[in-house]
Amino acid sequence: QVQLVESGGGLVQPGGSLRLSCVASGTIFSIDTVNWYRQAPGKQRELVAVVDSAGGTDYAAFVKGRFAISRDDAKKTVYLQMNSLKPEDTAVYYCNAFLATDHTLRIRDYWGQGTQVTVSS
Repeated sequence: QVQLVESGGGLVQPGGSLRLSCVASGTIFSIDTVNWYRQAPGKQRELVAVVDSAGGTDYAAFVKGRFAISRDDAKKTVYLQMNSLKPEDTAVYYCNAFLATDHTLRIRDYWGQGTQVTVSS
């Protein structure tokens, strides 16, 4: 059974940093695009960052210059380095990965359970 597990969330002061990890486990033939989303209380889930299979990246305007997404396919892991954190970055952060998980190599999307990030003094 394929699972995505996020970790690295926590409580941090404004201006601080955190690094989130998303680890994929199970039978995985290939990892395509991986996204980080976030959802704050009472708000819709929003896209934060994207990394494609070639390592190309893209970011939401509200995190550009502060966050960096990267991947290590050998470890089946995607990271989100978050710097200069602000109180408005407080949210549950979710990993969303497009994976080929059987011999057909059909791509399906998977979601992790989320990790809480709280930015507060």
